[in-house]
Amino acid sequence: MTGISMGSAIAIAKKFPWRDYKTFADIGAAQGGLPVQVGLAHSHLRGLGFDLPGVQPHFEAFVRQHGLSERIAFKAGDFFADPLPQADVLVMGHVLHDWDLDQKRALIGKAFTALPSGGALIVYETIIDDDRRQNAFGLLMSLNMLIETPGGADYTAAECAGWMCQAGFKSTRAEHLAGPESMVVGIK
Repeated sequence: MTGISMGSAIAIAKKFPWRDYKTFADIGAAQGGLPVQVGLAHSHLRGLGFDLPGVQPHFEAFVRQHGLSERIAFKAGDFFADPLPQADVLVMGHVLHDWDLDQKRALIGKAFTALPSGGALIVYETIIDDDRRQNAFGLLMSLNMLIETPGGADYTAAECAGWMCQAGFKSTRAEHLAGPESMVVGIK
């Protein structure tokens, strides 16, 4: 996941207005590629990786290799069974496309609950363009998810923004990151 997400992690570290926030948590953090890139670019931030317990030693070793252990920690949990960690910004990268529509909405709702007023949710992956005509890779990834998972599929930025608004987010925006990947940002 680190290799697949690195271009987007670097772009998010540069493009998102991190100066306006103090804490963040990467939900489904895997090895910690995004927390490390954000931590390296923004020394004022404290971060958290949230993932299943078996991921912890890999995450902590990767963070330690980059000298960020004092600012980036790991919290074990299951994002369906446990509350999401509270932070100013929550990030879900390559997470939502694994799940069916009800599960996608549930995760966005849990993020809304965990965020403070003014907090942000960043969702990124191979988001399909709204007209479904340009991001062929996103369309193929959606087909792949339909084959590999019981209910997973990729989606458009407009669909994701709609789910965020249904959960209560007051504003949303979409922005290209790198290659076929984009992010949708919701502000509570």
